[in-house]
Amino acid sequence: MNFFISQDPPLTEQIIETLDKNVWKKISEILRFKVFESNDEKIVVTILSIIIIIFAFVITRLILKLITSLISKRLQPENRVKFKSVFSFLKYFIYAIVSVIVFQSLGINFTPLLIASSALLVGVGLALETFFQDILSGIFILIDQTVKVGDIIELDNKIGRVEEIKLRTTRATTIDNKVLIIPNHQYLTNSLYNWTQNGTLTRDSVAVGVAYGSDTQLVKSLLIQAVKEHPNVLESPAPTVFFEDFGDSSLNFKVVYSINDSFTSIIPRSDIRFKIDELFRKNNIEIPFPQRVVHTVNKNI
Repeated sequence: MNFFISQDPPLTEQIIETLDKNVWKKISEILRFKVFESNDEKIVVTILSIIIIIFAFVITRLILKLITSLISKRLQPENRVKFKSVFSFLKYFIYAIVSVIVFQSLGINFTPLLIASSALLVGVGLALETFFQDILSGIFILIDQTVKVGDIIELDNKIGRVEEIKLRTTRATTIDNKVLIIPNHQYLTNSLYNWTQNGTLTRDSVAVGVAYGSDTQLVKSLLIQAVKEHPNVLESPAPTVFFEDFGDSSLNFKVVYSINDSFTSIIPRSDIRFKIDELFRKNNIEIPFPQRVVHTVNKNI
């Protein structure tokens, strides 16, 4: 009796192999489905290219997040915020480079589209000029620490305490609790006064004029008294009085003193003026107003 062993695979395996081929063929057709195609067929977007693009951006995001986490752990707290702000700006360039590499590898050519829209891109570039100036200025501020959180700054006659520094803007609070949003490019185009970069101690002054004939030594002592009696004025360095000039209608003096909180300097300055007026009245020191002598000529004589 002869037994014949078939060399062909079982029927079930043949069916599975056939199904696998059909499934992969269907999947291949879906992946090659054209979502978008330009008239000249130079730009073709398929389902597969969309998946690859999404996958590339997801991987890039995870890598950037890992790099940020690893570097931030090794930095000091004050430098950590600085690094994250600068690195968040660099992410845009990294994503742009990844986009170009992925599109080129997929055979998607955007050159004709970029050439066709060059005029529009020029207009957009001009519109974004200030935007990039703000970002670059923000990077310079964070790196060289020209301005730090907590500093009291004066810009365009506006005074505020810095609360937050971002890449594009700096947020400060004024003495009347108004929020001042400063575009960072103004630090490069305007003169900035940082009142507290050398410390919280600052010098302030009050100017006053007295009538000609007044006792200048008495004026000096009264100005020193008015300043010393204020609780916010520091004893050291001691207040100083300057005889500035012989004015048209008055003898001009300025008393200079030191305070610790320059943000609220307007308050002690006002209090000192009230005190000076009180002391001058008690001691018969006159604060003159501008006077002019007018000569008239009678033509009939």
